[in-house]
Amino acid sequence: MPRYKLTIAYDGTDFHGWQRQEPAGKAPLRTVQGVLNHAVQIAVGMPLSVVGASRTDSGVHAIGQVAAFTAETRIPIDRLGYAISARLPEDVQVTDASLAPDSFDPIRDAVSKCYRYTIAFPLTRPRHPPLFERRYVCWHIQPLDVALMQAAAQKLVGEHDFAAFAHALHGRESTVRRIHQCVVTSPSPGRVHIDVAGNGFLYNMVRIIAGTLAEVGRGRLTPNDVANALAARDRSLSGQTFPAQGLCLLWIHYAGKDVLSV
Repeated sequence: MPRYKLTIAYDGTDFHGWQRQEPAGKAPLRTVQGVLNHAVQIAVGMPLSVVGASRTDSGVHAIGQVAAFTAETRIPIDRLGYAISARLPEDVQVTDASLAPDSFDPIRDAVSKCYRYTIAFPLTRPRHPPLFERRYVCWHIQPLDVALMQAAAQKLVGEHDFAAFAHALHGRESTVRRIHQCVVTSPSPGRVHIDVAGNGFLYNMVRIIAGTLAEVGRGRLTPNDVANALAARDRSLSGQTFPAQGLCLLWIHYAGKDVLSV
């Protein structure tokens, strides 16, 4: 049977993350994988399992999540994404559908992923948080020095043990990861983007990186403090875990593509 690759975008606010969750004796939780799997089954008319590349947490968004499934369908490939999206709730969309090799595994075949964390901060008083962007940005009550944050971000590039930037219950045998790029920019006054691309991420890693770089931006930490926390592998030396709503999965790259583009 043919193998299909999907690119999915979603507003994670009202989901319990990507991964399907079915607690014993209780109704299944609303997850992106759950609603997508249901929509794909209805569209193609057969039972199947949709596998996703990245298990985003509750409240985290995506514009470049990747998933795959195997099925027989008469729907033309150029209409498949529309057919699935028509059966999805309004906070999820399939933005692309394509044929994939039979062996395609969206998890194991991924070579690089990029997440963006967005922070908003006040430029003047009174300091009102952004009302209409509240689902997609983290509000920081103090102004941030973007240049200092960028200097600190460069300390994280390369292969390191990121134990200082992971939740204690990360559940991984190794905390070594490679960060290809960590870039801090200000697309407009009062906004900061932190783009982190790497070969993999630990539980809460990007949110802790964002919280740590914000501490640098407000003057509580220095770029060298970030390097020291990394070397010491000590979680107490890094910043707080920033909230989920500021985080978005931008893209996932596979072999044969430029893995360094952000």
